[in-house]
Amino acid sequence: MMKLTKIEGGVTTPLGYTAGAVYTGIKSRRTEKPDVAVLYSEYPATCAACFTTNKFCAAPVLLGREILKKGKARAIVINSGNANAATGEQGILDAKAVQAEAEKQLGLEKDEVFVCSTGVIGQRLPVDKVIDGVRRIVPNMSRDKGSDAAWAIMTTDTVRKECAYELELSGGTVHIGAMGKGSGMIHPNMATLLVYVTTDAAAEAGDLQKMLSAAVEKSFNMCTVDGDTSTNDSIFLLANGASGVAVRTEEDKAAMAALVEEICIDMARRIASDGEGATHLIEVEACGLPTEHDARLVARSIAGSTLFKAAVFGRDANWGRIMAAAGYSGADVDPTRADCIIRSAAGEVQVMEGGFGTNFSEELAKKVLTEHDITVIVRFYQGDGCAKAWGCDLTYDYVKINGDYRT
Repeated sequence: MMKLTKIEGGVTTPLGYTAGAVYTGIKSRRTEKPDVAVLYSEYPATCAACFTTNKFCAAPVLLGREILKKGKARAIVINSGNANAATGEQGILDAKAVQAEAEKQLGLEKDEVFVCSTGVIGQRLPVDKVIDGVRRIVPNMSRDKGSDAAWAIMTTDTVRKECAYELELSGGTVHIGAMGKGSGMIHPNMATLLVYVTTDAAAEAGDLQKMLSAAVEKSFNMCTVDGDTSTNDSIFLLANGASGVAVRTEEDKAAMAALVEEICIDMARRIASDGEGATHLIEVEACGLPTEHDARLVARSIAGSTLFKAAVFGRDANWGRIMAAAGYSGADVDPTRADCIIRSAAGEVQVMEGGFGTNFSEELAKKVLTEHDITVIVRFYQGDGCAKAWGCDLTYDYVKINGDYRT
């Protein structure tokens, strides 16, 4: 088994990547938080990406799908504060203008820059501000500004989302780093998020796409905050080969795929934990279903149940809401054989056994639900299908945040 080590860092930890970020005032509110970022590979890079399935997708998504067909890219420009969605043909022209300016400033060929936006839907992108940001960023990019970029892409996020790993492959050591954003409008296919994964390994674009698509299924497509699927969801994986180590053997590919999956799950958990107004991360484990598909349906249904999310906020072990969500999930479940356990660092309580509620301690249950990280385990004893999903509780602050998000 190849050695994997989690290390300090983020998206510019792998060799050959630099970044930068500046404040341009995209939103009317004055803030010191940067709102435009650039991520750049100093070497040619192969790439993979996955995008939202929302048919009402943003202009950068439409543009990104076309660029992806070439399987290579060198840079990504990201702005927060404006989604450039529902902006018609003008939105496409604006995204292309940002792309062209970045390629000019970086000395790149056409279609070597992805453009991403996140923020308010239905307002024209202030393209002059974004272009001004690119011009100010490019001369000052460095490896130590990856965290600045992670800050710039945040909208209602409360924390930066970054991670980095070191992996031993057959030919030597490679590094993978990542940054992401996401807090609200999070629901499978994919969740409202922007995620960027970089590696200094050399890899074929086709192999990267297989790895990323498989990882998304078990991570971002199992993550929900509020039941709304965004117009702008995008995740990118770049490989520039700066380490001099290639992903060659089948063992190398399996190790890299496992790491990409681990990074995506790490980011999905961080996004759910930082859900708008959230006070709890909820992990749901569904086991013993006839198929993995059934397990995925159950886990996602429970994690997304508005009633159960509200119950967790109130520290109420209302297990009926858990099982009701399993029952309407569309999965093949046998309610007469179901067990349910709620667990946290404070202990665990079995609230259902063999299809019946147990005489559990409400005091212990409340104590368990006081912790930030909550795990719900449901078992059905019908097969080997298992899956995990992630969500968060529903609080008063979610309504407050979204009540004036646009203005």
